[in-house]
Amino acid sequence: MIALENVEKYYGEYYALRGISAEIRQGEFFSLLGPSGCGKTTLLRTIAGFEELSGGRLMIDGKDMKRVPANVRPTNMVFQSYAIFPHLTVAENVGFGLRREPLSRDQKARKVAEALEMVGLRGYGARAAHALSGGQRQRVALARALILEPKVLLLDEPLSALDKKMREQMQTELRRLQRQVGITFILVTHDQEEALIMSDRIAVMFEGQIAQLDTPQQLYRRPNTRQVGEFIGVMNFLPATATVSDETHIEVEAAGLGRAVIAPDQLPGGWHPGQTQSVGIRPETMSILFPGETTDRRVAIGTVEDLSYYGDMTYYVVRLDGVDRPMTISMKNLVGRPVLDRGTEARVAWDARSLVLFA
Repeated sequence: MIALENVEKYYGEYYALRGISAEIRQGEFFSLLGPSGCGKTTLLRTIAGFEELSGGRLMIDGKDMKRVPANVRPTNMVFQSYAIFPHLTVAENVGFGLRREPLSRDQKARKVAEALEMVGLRGYGARAAHALSGGQRQRVALARALILEPKVLLLDEPLSALDKKMREQMQTELRRLQRQVGITFILVTHDQEEALIMSDRIAVMFEGQIAQLDTPQQLYRRPNTRQVGEFIGVMNFLPATATVSDETHIEVEAAGLGRAVIAPDQLPGGWHPGQTQSVGIRPETMSILFPGETTDRRVAIGTVEDLSYYGDMTYYVVRLDGVDRPMTISMKNLVGRPVLDRGTEARVAWDARSLVLFA
């Protein structure tokens, strides 16, 4: 549906986008994820036509968008602020874009009713827009964008103003809606969890470039750089040295864990014999063994320095013997499993398949 070919955008000497190339598929829920200032909103605005490219090419549905204004592109956008007209009713807001369409009054009313039904606002047409909650305003903005039947819906952090519970509900609703209408959604967000939950694929951006474009599972399990691993969720890092390699395995000596054999796909950044690198391991791939508990996994010894109890989970801060930097380990609070005190010795079980070696 969308092809980006070496797309560049600069303002004077500031490069907002630095040679971005990517393809976004028909019917895909695609997210642009990154910290503030990384270029994700600028990229979204270039797709919408609100910003002209400084270089490269943008294709939408096989057509070059050079000099194609925003109002005739097959896209529509939901803004972070929703841009709801407070002096209009819900129905008037939703039907605003139909004013110049060659449709009868009855046809327009029917399309407005269908759009409101789609976003779960049936019966709200006569309500004043200023009387809506944040979640309802967000639904009105979605209905107003979808009523024009765009091929691509662009979403600029549309959930950022909602409280946690409403945000989680709307994440589910947006995903359901995207599957229902079957068009391409492109979401801009700085919330890693939101991107992982909602997306088919995610482009992680830093400093105007795509650092990794992948599925949520691959991004989380096999980040291709330490920067991506640090940004997506929580990852522990330990100094490590790759020592021996062949086509089927690599031997790694990791501080606090000892020697391990890993597969080539666990080295996204390459390696050099004897070079000090680092291994990353996710908190949930490790577990603390309790008295009497045995395991077939490897075991490292450490001490519980701190903990955070969340009810269903406890997050432990554990310092492994011989390692300066403590590690985070997440444990499910199962029935009969005690919560360890600070200062307790911890036997940490881990598996070499969970390691990722970074250059």
